Amino acid sequence: MNIAIVGATGNVGIKTLEVLKKKGVFIDNLYLVASSKSAGKKIHFQGKDILISELEDFDFSKVKIAFFAAGGKISEKFAEKAAKHCFVIDNSSYFRMDPDVPLIVPQVNSDDLNNIKKNIIANPNCSTAQLVIVLKPLHDLFTIKRIVVSTYQSVSGAGKASMDELIKQTKLALDGKDIKSENFTKQIAFNAIPHIDVFSDDGYTKEELKMCNETKKILDDKIDLTATCVRLPISVSHSESVNIQFEKTFSLEQIKEALSSFDGCKVIDERSDGGYSTPLEAEGKDETFISRIREDKTIKNGLNLWIVSDNLLRGAALNAVEIAETLIKNNFYGK
Repeated sequence: MNIAIVGATGNVGIKTLEVLKKKGVFIDNLYLVASSKSAGKKIHFQGKDILISELEDFDFSKVKIAFFAAGGKISEKFAEKAAKHCFVIDNSSYFRMDPDVPLIVPQVNSDDLNNIKKNIIANPNCSTAQLVIVLKPLHDLFTIKRIVVSTYQSVSGAGKASMDELIKQTKLALDGKDIKSENFTKQIAFNAIPHIDVFSDDGYTKEELKMCNETKKILDDKIDLTATCVRLPISVSHSESVNIQFEKTFSLEQIKEALSSFDGCKVIDERSDGGYSTPLEAEGKDETFISRIREDKTIKNGLNLWIVSDNLLRGAALNAVEIAETLIKNNFYGK
């Protein structure tokens, strides 16, 4: 099994290496691919120093699976070329709504891998990935009508430069010095910014529309969803406050049982001080944590949840590797 990681030096590329090592995925040859800035450098992986190859010159016929973790522009330019030779698992948003490209969270809709047409599989938005893994067992039981979600997203979702800027701004703010934002529309340190990605004509941001469209594609296009996405001064892990209205009646015991038994979910819901999960505790963990489970008594069949997950894992690297594991397990069906 020969594997390539495009964007190997970025946040998601590095995290993909960590997940591959942790899961013990068998690899004959691992190729690390990046821009000319990183080409020629080495990354240590499983006892070896692996030379980084330049993307422009890389021969994708040498690999069976290529993880793309370098952004939409790189995927637009290189993914379809690579897919002529291997499976491409793309972390960017470029192919997500392409009807010929399955958008996959393996625990939720792995059957859609039967419909691979371009040898490209899309990874969903990090906020969507952690949401649908919680919605799936509940939708199967009680049929979701409508979702209202507010996200509280870490700066790592915007890349390494944004993480570095949070640290820089925090130091400046504590020293009482002037702050000039470089990667954010406003100061991120000690602040909350209700704006992620560009605005559309209807006032929603692209991030909010991604959550709506991707949830429909992955889970059920009959579900109505509205979102507000907020960036917080947190390094890693996204949180979501989720209000759900079901078609059917439910009990809290049924909700907790369904979530506790679903792969990838972990319920931490004690009605006491600290009896819930926070972004800090989710960092570095594979699970999506669900807390603050309670009925919404203002609507029929309403439920409130608090969801927390490491966005670099569940929303990116872990989900991508799990897609690869599913392809391998099923002997590359669909090819």
